[in-house]
Amino acid sequence: MSNFRYTRPNDFPTVLKYLIIINVIVFIAQQTLNITGYLVLFPISDPNFKIYQVITHMFAHGSFGHILFNMFALFTFGRILENVWGPKRFLNFYLICGIGAAVFHLIVEYMQGTDSVALGASGAIMGVAVAFAYTFPNTELFLIFLPIPIKAKWLIGAYVVYDVVFGITGGDNIAHFAHLGGALTGFILMLIWNKSDKKRFY
Repeated sequence: MSNFRYTRPNDFPTVLKYLIIINVIVFIAQQTLNITGYLVLFPISDPNFKIYQVITHMFAHGSFGHILFNMFALFTFGRILENVWGPKRFLNFYLICGIGAAVFHLIVEYMQGTDSVALGASGAIMGVAVAFAYTFPNTELFLIFLPIPIKAKWLIGAYVVYDVVFGITGGDNIAHFAHLGGALTGFILMLIWNKSDKKRFY
């Protein structure tokens, strides 16, 4: 992969900053105004389904731990990508991955005849994480509970496998197919951008 340079590597990029702020504001509103039911992504067959939920679901979270983990992951991977890509490309990528996550989740739910709802930025963030692993595959990352350096391509790859396994077997309340939809969308975007914009792609 090509080397990259950007100024002030510890800076807080604009789009990333506002995405985190919006998520925090929405989470506070969820806790105080009881609006979660309007924001989550219902199955297409559910009478509560509204098309706008394809967007709103990615800004709502189920718990403090949920939003904390997601925003930490978004900051970890998104900060570098926005500095490299610029704000416009990063925002477009993030939103497209979030929509891709929602669409994939809805399709799988419809085909399986299940009726679980989805909420959270995880799908969009999985797309960002895949883009990071695609662009900087050998960057070493550390897990909080496992202080051993792991290359991005192996860590993100393992998480994708985890989502595949538990998406098929079930047994928890995590929307694994939304994660996979975001990851798949992010990977496809990377392939398209890399093929069509080789001279300027990092």
